[in-house]
Amino acid sequence: MNPRLAAARALAAVLSGKASLNSSLPAQMDKVDDRDRGLTQDLAFGTARWQPRLDLLAAQLLQKPFKAADADVQALLLVGLYQLFYTRIPAHAAIGETVGCADKLKKPWAKGLLNAVLRRAQREGEALLADLERDPVVRTAHPRWLQKALKAFWPQQWEAICAANNAHPPMILRVNRRHHSRDAYLALLEAAGIGASACRYSRDGIVLDAACDVRDLPGFAEGWVSVQDEAAQLSADLLELAPGQRVLDACCAPGGKTCHLLEAEPGLAQMVAIDLEAKRLARVRDNLERLQLDAELIACDARDTASWWDGQPFQRILLDAPCSATGVIRRHPDIKLTRQADDIAALAALQGELLDALWPTLEVGGMLLYATCSSLPTENTDVIDAFLARTPGARELDLATEAGVRQPHGRQLLAQEGGHDGFYYAKLIKIAASRG
Repeated sequence: MNPRLAAARALAAVLSGKASLNSSLPAQMDKVDDRDRGLTQDLAFGTARWQPRLDLLAAQLLQKPFKAADADVQALLLVGLYQLFYTRIPAHAAIGETVGCADKLKKPWAKGLLNAVLRRAQREGEALLADLERDPVVRTAHPRWLQKALKAFWPQQWEAICAANNAHPPMILRVNRRHHSRDAYLALLEAAGIGASACRYSRDGIVLDAACDVRDLPGFAEGWVSVQDEAAQLSADLLELAPGQRVLDACCAPGGKTCHLLEAEPGLAQMVAIDLEAKRLARVRDNLERLQLDAELIACDARDTASWWDGQPFQRILLDAPCSATGVIRRHPDIKLTRQADDIAALAALQGELLDALWPTLEVGGMLLYATCSSLPTENTDVIDAFLARTPGARELDLATEAGVRQPHGRQLLAQEGGHDGFYYAKLIKIAASRG
């Protein structure tokens, strides 16, 4: 399959609200030649990354918008525009190959439209984009609701956040303490000719000078190292783990933090890791097996404690709550297409429900670490503020890290170009069982 067609079909599912790229792209990738897989992924992710800008440009070039049934043609046009403005693919190849895909969509009428619009974009696109730059949606390539929210919450940092969201993320490793110190693994990388340096905030983190195939990493198959962003790595030390503790990792998939907690404290009495979908736990199980670690995996709704909790309290709980994922847009650029302003209040309500449900499972004196990969205070400090107000037995603890920006509650890490993702942490201690 032509990689442009594969990327467009994956994107069409996203534009139609039927899927994310994580779910729609793999099936399309299986249909292209191995040599074209990298191009297919770049076309899909790159088009999603710049879609807010490309979509407004397309509106200038089209006489009328596409019908809902033609989301595949719309996606193909956006893929064509992405090639013209953000890749080194020659214009004649970008246009010709993209237009040719219309036949495979069984919409030959679209060939003339695509050809005319893309050729006009080749001639006039730069001038049109320059004129559109006055619109912050075009300038930042973020949907209007999100651009306005970031500007309101982070008036000094919002443009830097947008720039980081549009940048390609670095490849960051987590060294398995059970096998090597970070310094020892850095030496292994150097011997292998792989440029790398220590992360600033995570004691186990290493950022590579350039991304590479994990199979080229020393000892990857043996579990010496994993790929995980620096911000997500902070949870292991912030939880203050100790031997003999019973630990819950709620909403655990894909299991990076589950594994890190087990690496950081081999003497844990038990690790219980739960997630809503059984199929997502398969990835957790794969990670545990590669690292030769063990956890009790349960597919369930964390809020329904009667269905999964055995009544034995936990000394530590990690709640990496479902969120808007606005802090990891650079890794999942289709968030710009799939997430809507109305989602945020609903997510904040869900986060509050999870806190309320899990709190009774924590023993008095135990700690709960609340985390999200959101950059929006509505899901972060505001959620913790509301929980503390309605939970007399809860108190907030300081976080032992200089990462991020101190908030009324917790700390907000903002996405950094060349550094960590956007993330949020707050730590709570249970001082009394009663919530009355």
